[in-house]
Amino acid sequence: MTCAELLIRLLRDSYAVDTIFGIPGVHTVELYRGLEGGKQEASEDGNGSGIRHVTPRHEQGAGFMADGYARTTGKPGVCFIITGPGMTNIATAMGQALADSIPMLVISSVNRTDTLGRGQGRLHELPSQQQLMAGVSRFSHTLLDPDGLPEVLARAFAVFEGARPGPVHIEIPIDLFNAPVTPPRHWQRCGLVKAAPSPDALDRACQWLEQAKRPLVLLGGGCVAAPEAARQLVEALDAPTVTTVNAKGLLGRHHPLDLGPNASFPPVRDMAMQADVVLAIGTEIGETDYDVVFDDGFALAGRLIRVDIDAEQLARNHQADLAMVADAGLTLSALAERFQNRHLSREGEARTKAALTALNLAGDPAFSAYVPLFNTLQEVLPDAVIVGDSCATVYAGNHLVSQPHPRRYFNSASGYGTLGYGLPAAMGACIGRPDLPVVALVGDGGVMFTLPELACAVEEQLPVIILLWHNQGYEEIRRYMDNAGVTRLGVDIQAPDFQVLAAGFGCAATRVADPAGLARAIANRPASGPILIEVDAAAWNEAVTQA
Repeated sequence: MTCAELLIRLLRDSYAVDTIFGIPGVHTVELYRGLEGGKQEASEDGNGSGIRHVTPRHEQGAGFMADGYARTTGKPGVCFIITGPGMTNIATAMGQALADSIPMLVISSVNRTDTLGRGQGRLHELPSQQQLMAGVSRFSHTLLDPDGLPEVLARAFAVFEGARPGPVHIEIPIDLFNAPVTPPRHWQRCGLVKAAPSPDALDRACQWLEQAKRPLVLLGGGCVAAPEAARQLVEALDAPTVTTVNAKGLLGRHHPLDLGPNASFPPVRDMAMQADVVLAIGTEIGETDYDVVFDDGFALAGRLIRVDIDAEQLARNHQADLAMVADAGLTLSALAERFQNRHLSREGEARTKAALTALNLAGDPAFSAYVPLFNTLQEVLPDAVIVGDSCATVYAGNHLVSQPHPRRYFNSASGYGTLGYGLPAAMGACIGRPDLPVVALVGDGGVMFTLPELACAVEEQLPVIILLWHNQGYEEIRRYMDNAGVTRLGVDIQAPDFQVLAAGFGCAATRVADPAGLARAIANRPASGPILIEVDAAAWNEAVTQA
C-alpha cells in the first residue's frame, strides 16, 4: 500500500470522511489515484459509495465550502490542495475557520524532501510552506516518514474532537505519495473522551448561580452540540441569555429568555453591568460578538464563571472569578442535571422582554428595510439554513433572525470578517445537509470574490438560493467613510450584469424588487441546481417604505 492509498483508507474507514473539496494539480495526482481506489473498494466491500470529490473553481472556495460543510454537519471539512499557490489561496478560508473554531483538515502536497528549504526555484516552491500555514491553523505538520501518517491524522482528529477545533494542515512531499507503507494493525479511530468539568468547580458555580439575584448567561458557538442541555439550564436558572451569532438557534426560535447576539446595544449592556453572576460558556467574549460598535463598551461587574475547552482563552478579554477548562456540552449537561426540577424565579422572562422591547430592533430605521425580507424567508423557508457573507443583509440578520435549531445560521461577518464566504460556504452547507433548503446572503461587492463558484454549484446541481442584495458597491464602507468625513473613494464600484453572468454559468436567475416578488422567486426555483435572486436594494427600500 502506498502513502496516498493509506491516506484515503484512513479518511474513509477510520474517520468516516464522505466528501473532499479540492482542485487537482500536477503535485497531487497520486492523491487522486488513491481517491479513485478508495471509491472502488468502498463499493466492493459494502462500505458505501466512497468519498465524494467536489471541484471548486478556486482554493479559497474549497476552504469556504469545507467550512460550511463542517458548520452544518459538525464533522471536519476536508480539502486536497496543491503546493504553493494552492496553499496561499486557501489561507484566507483557513483564517476564517480558525477565528470561528471550525474543524477543517487541509491535506496538501509540498516539494520533494531533498529540495525542501533549498530555494532552487522549483514549481510552486515556497521558502517554508509549513511555517506560512502555521499561522492559520491549530498546527501544521510536514510528513517526512510515511509510516507516521496514522499518528498525525489521529492528532488532527484529536484536535477536532477534544480540543478547541480549527484548521489542521498536513503536507506530504510529492516523492512520498507513492512510498510504500505498512498498514496499521487497527483501523479504528482513537476513542477520545472529552474533558469533563471538575466536580468541585461545578459545586462552586452552582452555589453562585443559586444565590444570584440577577444572573446572566452568555452562550457561544462552542455550545452548539448541546441545545437541549442549554435550554434546560437557562430555564432552570430563569436567566436572560445572550446567544452569539454562532450560537443562534441554540435555545430555539423566539425563546423567551433569548437576548440574541445583541450585547453591543445599551439595554443588554446595562443588564450585563447589573448582573451579579455571569455564566459564560463556549464564547470568546470577543469584539465581533459583544462590541460590533467598536467602543469597548461591554463590561461586567459581577462574578464571572467561564467555561472553555481552551485554557488560554479563559485568560483573554474578561478576567474570570471561576475558570473551568472543560467541554462546553458536558458542562451544560452537568449544570442542567444539578438544577433539574429546581426552577428558580428571577423574573428572567420579564427582564428579557423589557430589554428586547427597549431595543425595538424591528422598528430601528437601520433594520426596517430588512424586516420584511427575513419575514418572507421565515414564511416560505422556515427550516432553511441561512449562510452569509459580510454584507448589509447579514449585518441586519445577525440581530433580526431567530432560528429553530443551531447550525442553521452562520456567516463571515464575525471573527475574521472575510469577503467572498457566503456563496461557497452555502454550497458546502447544501452538500452537508441536502435535506434542508439553503440560502446564501451575499452582496454585489463581496460575491465578486468567489462568483466563479456558480460553475461548481451548477455542476454539482446544488439547490442553493443565492439572495444577492445589490446596493451598487461597498455600502458598509461608504457609511464608515461618510461618518468619518472621508471623501468616498473606491467604494462606488461598477457591478456587472449578474443576470447575464448567471446565465453564462447555466444558473437560473431573476430580479425582484419587493417581498412578494421574493416569495414568488423562491416558490418557482429549480428543483435541482442553484438560483440567483437579485434584489434591487433601492427599489426594495422604496417598496417597503410605501407598504
